[in-house]
Amino acid sequence: MIRVLLVDDQPLIRSGFRALLDLEDDIEVVAEAADGEAGLTLTKQHLPDIVLIDIQMPVVDGIEATRRIAADPALVQVHVVILTNYGMDEYVLDALRAGAAGFLVKDIVPEDLVHAVRVAARGDALLAPSITRKLINRYLTQLLPTVAGTGLDELTGREREAVTLVAQGLSNDQIADRMVISPLTAKTHINRAMTKLHARDRAQLVVFAYESGMVTPRNS
Repeated sequence: MIRVLLVDDQPLIRSGFRALLDLEDDIEVVAEAADGEAGLTLTKQHLPDIVLIDIQMPVVDGIEATRRIAADPALVQVHVVILTNYGMDEYVLDALRAGAAGFLVKDIVPEDLVHAVRVAARGDALLAPSITRKLINRYLTQLLPTVAGTGLDELTGREREAVTLVAQGLSNDQIADRMVISPLTAKTHINRAMTKLHARDRAQLVVFAYESGMVTPRNS
């Protein structure tokens, strides 16, 4: 069962998402919060698999709440997914650096919402459909300066290739096909890269790939 916490100051958004998610046999909405501070409290109380959290909220905003969740060792298994509107894309860099696992637009179609929750829960891929690719290509690659990749020299060639493909939004199966290896081997390369780079999740690998210059707008 995938346990989800909804954090948004708009009751209509929360009730709509709850109604959609509660229809699924493998997803349970464990609680709701109307601000980031309450969301943090409920996250610690319920230890959900996924926190769907709005960016702009009273008391504590979504990015700061994400940062606190990612920094808490007791919440290492919690994946934060940012809820955003079109036009809020400029927050993508801060959200990724804070530890967000991905993004959803609030007018997402029901089947994409359910799929995204499942993808985020298994940690298999950054939420690459539509919105995340747009955000990365439009903002992350423009705002991030190329820096010396700390830890880059610790990666093997295959691990670097796997990280590059993760940053392009590919799943483990797609990475395996591209590298002509098994999905298990692809996952091993990715996990080893995360360990060496001290990355919390695959989203952090994406940040590293862009900051180090491994991925650019031309190859993303």
